[in-house]
Amino acid sequence: MFASKFKIRQSLSLKVLLTSVVFAIIIAAVIGISVHNRVATTIINEKIAISKVETSNALFLAQGHFNIARFQNDAGLNKVVQDFITSSREDGSLSGRETVILPFAKSGNEPIIYQTVPTLLVLDSIPGEFREQVRQSDEILDKRVTIRYSNGDQYPGFLIGGKLNIPRTGIYEIYYLFKLNAQYDSISVITWTLLGAGLLLVLLIGLSTQFVIRQVVAPVQQAAAVAEKFTQGDLTSRMSVSSEDELASLGNSFNEMAVSIQQQIVRLENLSMLQQRFVSDVSHELRTPLTTLRMAAEVIYQQKESFDPNIARSSELLINQIDRFELLLSDLLEVSRFDAEAASLGVVTFDIANLVQKTVDYLHPSKSSLFEIDSLSKSIQIEGDPRRIERILRNLITNAVDHGEGKNVRVQIRESENEIAIGVRDYGLGFNEEDAPYLFDRFWRADPSRARTSGGTGLGLSIALEDAKLHQGQLLAWGKPHQGAHFVLTLPKRHGNSVQSFPISLAPDDVFSTTVKK
Repeated sequence: MFASKFKIRQSLSLKVLLTSVVFAIIIAAVIGISVHNRVATTIINEKIAISKVETSNALFLAQGHFNIARFQNDAGLNKVVQDFITSSREDGSLSGRETVILPFAKSGNEPIIYQTVPTLLVLDSIPGEFREQVRQSDEILDKRVTIRYSNGDQYPGFLIGGKLNIPRTGIYEIYYLFKLNAQYDSISVITWTLLGAGLLLVLLIGLSTQFVIRQVVAPVQQAAAVAEKFTQGDLTSRMSVSSEDELASLGNSFNEMAVSIQQQIVRLENLSMLQQRFVSDVSHELRTPLTTLRMAAEVIYQQKESFDPNIARSSELLINQIDRFELLLSDLLEVSRFDAEAASLGVVTFDIANLVQKTVDYLHPSKSSLFEIDSLSKSIQIEGDPRRIERILRNLITNAVDHGEGKNVRVQIRESENEIAIGVRDYGLGFNEEDAPYLFDRFWRADPSRARTSGGTGLGLSIALEDAKLHQGQLLAWGKPHQGAHFVLTLPKRHGNSVQSFPISLAPDDVFSTTVKK
């Protein structure tokens, strides 16, 4: 059931076809029911009207014969009455009617009583209230009834009732019971004919709708298929156009759009390749002169004691800027590897808690008092590339020191069954909420003036994020202005797994505790 609904929702042609068929069924049903009811009513009413007229004429003629026979003796009158009853039975056998003659209730003793009831007919088929209406009326009346027989048979039909005045005998009720079997058989034939015609109409509408759908939806399906091939990288796919109608115009427009998109993609790919090649070539080419500059700068730096103080200071600045230049070149080379999808992992098993401690000691051994390392385990073994993870930690810890305004930096290590998380929390400048989406962008810095003397190339966090993704991990950031920042690196313990839980929450606990105290 669910699969069928899902298939209908995904197929435009199926939805249009089902909608057309449903509307066709509704229209055919409304028209068929209306025609059926009108025809059935006409057939029944026509039968009743004709029978009523014929009965009225027969009774009028019989009453005339009776009036003439009143001048005859009883035997002659009786013969006229019996002939009428016999003829009524014979006519009834041909027309399918039953004749019932019943006397009125008598107060005296009449010489002759005429009464006829067909064999097996249940007299209750004539309702008592209808008999009372016939007795009180001088007109011919009719009523729809069910004709019942003592053997259990029942037939739909109608009654026509009137009165006859037989001389020297009294007034009699006369009823003609007509069965409607033939009429209902005809109605049944009409019903099945209408049903067959309706089904044929629905089938023809469905086939015609399917034919139209193929002409209209086929180009749309082809466009969807071409678009899907585009998303899969096949930029040469085009729609086939073989006519000059509106759908052909759509196909031509789609093909023109595809050509334009292909040209744009090719142009952007070429630009990207040129950019990557430029960055890689420039980085490699600058290493040779940079090595020469470093050698010369180190020679000058080693002789700074014999120089003028201003020149000695210049030698120190020269060494620092060359260090920054080398870092920029290394970052650019790493970025070019990521862009070329050439970065790979050297997976080994190592102690990440020890790596965190070594990174802190190596970066700022003179500022060890600023760090608070919170770890529940002295040794935590994971599978990964220690060089890349150390670079992530180095970037996070360096940022925390540079932007921490001299305040303490908390490094927290937590683990779950399958994940390890490292949180680096500083209490310095922090960052605005609108800056959060750009933290890991290349060359982006929160200080637009770039006047700060601290900070790196603007590539550190973007490289750290790429290193985390290589490990199937996540690197997230939280920050508030003047409340500091909190970076959380979460990695799977086993290579090839993905992060399923987060042992360290992104929003630091001390922020909530401070808010509660206030």
